[in-house]
Amino acid sequence: MADRTPPLAVDELRRLVDAGEIDTVVLAFTDMQGRLQGKRFAAPFFLSDVLDHGSEGCNYLLAVDVDLNTVDGYAMSSWEHGYGDFAMHGDTGTLRRVPWNPGTALLIADLAWQDGAPVVASPRQILQRQLDRLAERGWSAYVGTELEFMVFEDSYERAWDGGYRGLTPVNQYNVDYSILGTGRVEPLLRRIRNEMAGAGMTVESAKGECNLGQHEIAFRYTDALTTCDQHVVYKTGSKEIAAQEGRALTFMAKYDEREGNSCHIHLSLRDEAGRPVLADDADPYGMSRTMRHFLAGQLAALRELTLLYAPNVNSYKRYQPGSFAPTAVAWGPDNRTCAYRVVGRGPAHRMENRLPGGDVNPYLAVAGMIAAGLHGVERELELPAPCTGNAYTGDAAHVPGTLREAAELWEASALARDAFGDEVVAHYRHMARVEQRAFDSAVTDWERFRSFERM
Repeated sequence: MADRTPPLAVDELRRLVDAGEIDTVVLAFTDMQGRLQGKRFAAPFFLSDVLDHGSEGCNYLLAVDVDLNTVDGYAMSSWEHGYGDFAMHGDTGTLRRVPWNPGTALLIADLAWQDGAPVVASPRQILQRQLDRLAERGWSAYVGTELEFMVFEDSYERAWDGGYRGLTPVNQYNVDYSILGTGRVEPLLRRIRNEMAGAGMTVESAKGECNLGQHEIAFRYTDALTTCDQHVVYKTGSKEIAAQEGRALTFMAKYDEREGNSCHIHLSLRDEAGRPVLADDADPYGMSRTMRHFLAGQLAALRELTLLYAPNVNSYKRYQPGSFAPTAVAWGPDNRTCAYRVVGRGPAHRMENRLPGGDVNPYLAVAGMIAAGLHGVERELELPAPCTGNAYTGDAAHVPGTLREAAELWEASALARDAFGDEVVAHYRHMARVEQRAFDSAVTDWERFRSFERM
C-alpha cells in the first residue's frame, strides 16, 4: 500500500516555528474548480489551536461560481440555510514547506459538517470514497498528471486590465521538445521545478509544447491522493511564482485557436504486496484480464462521466480533430489519437486518459476513472478492439461536444448515481448549469466582430 510520509513532519514544523524559520501556516482545501481556498495562520497559533482542532470556513465555498458569487440551487448551502460554516481538518500527511512564500508551510484539509459528518460533495472526499472502494479489493491506485500551461511576458494585472487581449507569449514559435526554446524561459521553469522539489514533490522533467509559450513540467507518479494533492499545490504555486516574476501563466483548456492545455492522467493499480494488477506480459498488449475489464469500463462510462474530466464551457473547445485532444471514445496501444492510450510494460504498464484539460479538478477526474474501471470489473465488460490508426477519422462514438451535453449525460447516468450518490450528482450538475447559464448570457468578442457592422 502507499506510503504517505509527509514532506514535513509535525515535530519538524514545531522545531522550525520555535527557531523562527516558519511563521505562517496555510490551511486550505480544494474547491469545485480545483482551487485552494482557506486561511493563513500565525504559526504558533496554528500549532496551539488549529492543528488538533481544525478551523471553520463558510460553506458557500462549495456553492459559488468561479467569481465566488453566491448562486441559488445548491442543497448544501444557501441564504435559506444561513450560509453557515463547515470545519476544515488538516491531513498531516500533506504538511509541507512552501519555498516560494518565505517562512510558510501548507496543510491540505478535509471538510466536515459541525456534527462531524463528511462533506460528501467535497472533491477530495469524492476521491477518497473511490479509493476506499479499491481498498476493499486490496488495490491501490497510482497516478501521474501531465499538466500543460502557457506563459506570457505580461503580468496578471496587465492581462486583466487589457481584457486578456494582445498578450505576449514567452515563445513566438512552436518549441515542442526544443532546448533552445525552453532555454528562453528556463529561469522561470527552473525556479518552479526547484521550489516544487522544496515543497516535497519529485520533479522529473520540463519540456516545451506546441502552442506559443506552452510548457509542461512533469512530476513522478505516486499514490492517487498524494498526486492530486501535489497537483493543486503545484498549480497554485506555479501561478504565484510567475506573478512574483512579473509574468502570467494559464492552465485554461483552450486559450486560443491553436493547441489547448491538456492534463493527461496516467493510472495503474497495485495489490497489497505492491504487485501490478493491470499488467500481464503474456498478453499481446501487456494487459491483464483485470485491465481489460477496467479499461472497458473507462470506454463504457466515458461519455456520461465526461463532466468530471471537462468541467467548463471552455473545456470542450479542445476537442478538435488533429489537435492531439481526443474526439473518439476509443483506446489504442501508444496511440495519441484516442481518448485512452495504453503504454508501458510490466510494473510501468498503465492507461492514459487524454480527455482532461489543464482546467480539470484532479480529484474528480481520478475518482471518475476509478468508478468507471470498477464498473467494468464488476460487470466483466469486454474490451473492444483497439484503434491502431487515426481515431479522428474512425467510426467510434464521439466525446460530448459541449458542457450542456456532458451535464445532461451525467445527470441521467445510473453509473454516476451508483458510484457517487444522488447528492454528488445533483451538486455537480448544478455547477455545470451555473457555468452554462453564465456563458449563455455573455456577449463575446467574436459576436461583436461578426455582427457590429456587417449584420
